[in-house]
Amino acid sequence: MTSSVTVPAPPNPYLVLGAAIVLPASGHVILGVPVRGLQFLFFMVILAWVTAKIAPPDASFVGRHAGGFLIYALSILDAYRIARIRTAKWVHKLRRDNDGAQSGIEKHT
Repeated sequence: MTSSVTVPAPPNPYLVLGAAIVLPASGHVILGVPVRGLQFLFFMVILAWVTAKIAPPDASFVGRHAGGFLIYALSILDAYRIARIRTAKWVHKLRRDNDGAQSGIEKHT
């Protein structure tokens, strides 16, 4: 027997990527892991502050806050990676379920 329970599609990875670029931690909120996004925000602020304290006075804005920008870039990559993995798992499960139904061979329980 094949189950007719369908798993809803995960958010589009490109939507998550765009949201994470525009507003830090929003990609994680879309994915349903807001605590992870909040952790990234916390470390962005902390490392930006630390970098601002130890950077030379003639450094640019980006140079003075390089630690925060590093964590910001990592949070974008993390949100996109989670979205891509969830989408790949969903597609794989969908294909596996459809292949079994088309061949007429039922899963062994």
